Amino acid sequence: MEKFSDNIKKVILAGIGAVAVTAEKSRDLLDEMVEKGELTVEQGKVLNEELKHNIKKTVKEKVHAAKPSTAEELSELLDKMTPEQIAALKEQILKKEAESEQDGSEKEES
Repeated sequence: MEKFSDNIKKVILAGIGAVAVTAEKSRDLLDEMVEKGELTVEQGKVLNEELKHNIKKTVKEKVHAAKPSTAEELSELLDKMTPEQIAALKEQILKKEAESEQDGSEKEES
């Protein structure tokens, strides 16, 4: 009977040892994963900032390239526009002219 109880003690102690080792290894693995995760987050932040910068740069370049700087370029741009786009442009021009006239009359009143 004593051998039986000794064997049970050994099994219980082995189980407790296995749990302790598993917990320790799990903790080490989690710490390692956290460290890798932090590096990944930092790398993601850097990559995100680079992408934002590249997008802003590309948009700036494309906007400047799209602006007509000569009468010829403006004429080419107008040739590419649809009738609806031309009508919208006319409306914007009329609005700007009306605003300019109001600003001019306000300045004269001052």
